[in-house]
Amino acid sequence: MIQASKYFLTLTSCKYEWYWLGGELQMKSHEENYQKYVKILEEELVPAMGCTEPIALAYAAAKAREVLGCMPDRVYVEASGSIIKNVKSVIVPNTDFLKGIPAAAAAGIVAGKAEKELEVIAEVSEDEIHRMREFLEHTEIAVEHIDNGITFDIIITVYRGEDYAKVRIANYHTNIVLAEKNGEILHETLVQGESEEGLTDRSILNMKDIWEFSQIVDVADVKEVLDRQIAYNTAISEEGLKGNYGANIGSVLLDTYGEDVRTRAKAKAAAGSDARMNGCELPVIINSGSGNQGITCSVPVLEYAKEYQVPEEKMYRALALSNLVAIHQKTGIGRLSAYCGAVSAGAAAGAGIAYLCGGGYEEIIHTVVNALAIVSGIVCDGAKASCAAKIASSVDAGILGYNMYIRGQEFRGGDGIVTRGVEATIRNVGRLGKEGMKETNEEIIKIMIDG
Repeated sequence: MIQASKYFLTLTSCKYEWYWLGGELQMKSHEENYQKYVKILEEELVPAMGCTEPIALAYAAAKAREVLGCMPDRVYVEASGSIIKNVKSVIVPNTDFLKGIPAAAAAGIVAGKAEKELEVIAEVSEDEIHRMREFLEHTEIAVEHIDNGITFDIIITVYRGEDYAKVRIANYHTNIVLAEKNGEILHETLVQGESEEGLTDRSILNMKDIWEFSQIVDVADVKEVLDRQIAYNTAISEEGLKGNYGANIGSVLLDTYGEDVRTRAKAKAAAGSDARMNGCELPVIINSGSGNQGITCSVPVLEYAKEYQVPEEKMYRALALSNLVAIHQKTGIGRLSAYCGAVSAGAAAGAGIAYLCGGGYEEIIHTVVNALAIVSGIVCDGAKASCAAKIASSVDAGILGYNMYIRGQEFRGGDGIVTRGVEATIRNVGRLGKEGMKETNEEIIKIMIDG
């Protein structure tokens, strides 16, 4: 038996077994659960070009054109309200600043490479951009709001004369559940509510095990996926500060409040969002299906790691912690909701920052609870420029949540949606976002469509 820090490590037939000194068993990291945590990071931290909802729509359109086997002369798009909400106002990258559902569909049909999934329109030529505009001008593209009882639902049917092809994506961005041509079912997966078929079960996530995984994980097992997140999300953040994107929230923050680490953490995350919401053609590494959430739970952590010059290994552990905390929170809320996903990611960033600043498990969980108590009222009214400002507020809440706790201050059970225990509070937030805000989501969609 080898003593390691506050743990005893025993080599077994599994990956590791860890015991907390003093006799309390904290987490047996058996091979199966250890590998599941690694797999969850690999499944969630994937590259995407542009806002993920229009890109998912472009992916479905590219796949439908592929199934049809030729360019269509008519397109019919059916989309759930949350898809309409998140596509309506955001610029589709590599389209010369086109917006909206028809633009996303046209981009996928004309220039999409379906095999690249969420990077479906990462490589687009000037000629293809010109052909997109011609396609939009000369092709009928009808859009219908549908409600099949799930929040994430895209159905695209493309026609050429009497021939047609149909593709459906449901529940998450790359989950093609139907491919059909001229009445022949080429592929079909039963959609059972909002379950995420084909993905590792997220219900195994909990704060205690996330914390312990972040402390014991062999960094080599997560380094590749985290290195890609560092490279992609840092690059788009820097581009956001250099360019003129959206409301330039990052630049406004730096000009107003200076360049201390707290301001930089907020500003750089906001700048990355402003860039990707407003036409930047750089990819990001997403989290829980969202580029904004991927940026929010990584860039502030990286900024604090740089400020405090922490060892590289500790930086990777902080990123693993932050990403998994964000995924855990979003599991209860769902991919799309009227509850702003930046809130969850900002709380997760606060957890990563707390760890970098010397915090342990108690500091981490109280940071998350405090942050959720502060900003859980932020609504999602679609993808657009104001997302960057919401990100800044959420990251600030994460940092404030940590600074509250180390000064002996916290929100306690009974304070609004906060209840005793971090898991119970996270469940309350999930209930609020998934069930409590259904009507809010529908009202937001009506406002956006009618407006």
